[in-house]
Amino acid sequence: MTARTLEKLEPVPVIETARRLRDRIGARFPDRGIHRVAQELVSLTEQVADTSAGSRRRSRLVRTASHAVICVVVLVALVAFGFAVEAAFTDAPDNGLDWLPLIESAVNDIVFVAIAVVLLYSFPERVQRADLLAKLHRLRSLAHIVDMHQLTKEPESLRDAFAGGTDSGDRGLTPEQIEYYLEYCTELLSMVSKAAALCAEESQDDIVLNTVSTIETLTMGMSRKVWQKITVLSEERTAKA
Repeated sequence: MTARTLEKLEPVPVIETARRLRDRIGARFPDRGIHRVAQELVSLTEQVADTSAGSRRRSRLVRTASHAVICVVVLVALVAFGFAVEAAFTDAPDNGLDWLPLIESAVNDIVFVAIAVVLLYSFPERVQRADLLAKLHRLRSLAHIVDMHQLTKEPESLRDAFAGGTDSGDRGLTPEQIEYYLEYCTELLSMVSKAAALCAEESQDDIVLNTVSTIETLTMGMSRKVWQKITVLSEERTAKA
């Protein structure tokens, strides 16, 4: 690995890590919902990577087309302005007040051309932003799905005196399996954060970067709650040993 590759998060290692995590979860919990979540995360991470590569190509094409249209708009505006100036001096008004409508029209044209140039110049960035935000929205939703899976894995439900009812906890798992389950949830949340970070590598847009930061904060907070459960579970198992 060269020094250059260490300057940014590369998509290939992220995808490979997500696939290994999916396979590990599938080997231990092949029929559990967490395995389907891991499969969805791999698929979404691959889409983010493909979108990043395609986004660069599409952005170059859109940017080239946008710059070409800007040149056409500016050229047409300059030609029109030149004809207007020539016509104004050919039929020059008799007094200064008659120049006001011409000046007002010229100012309006300049403003409209400037607005068009700004919109066209920012168009490639807005296209890329919309694409990345759609992927980030799916990643944020996936983080909440992972959090839903860990909610029912309560260490207290394993106690002999627990009377939470049949709907509380998950009686189908042993304490060791629940600990693995919770650890996999933390790893999935970490991978969601890494997939979001891939989006940040392709854009310097403030909205995209803020959304990525929000997802990273969200997954970190969720992971912290899961690790608290793992700590309690470990203490429970130690006490029974």
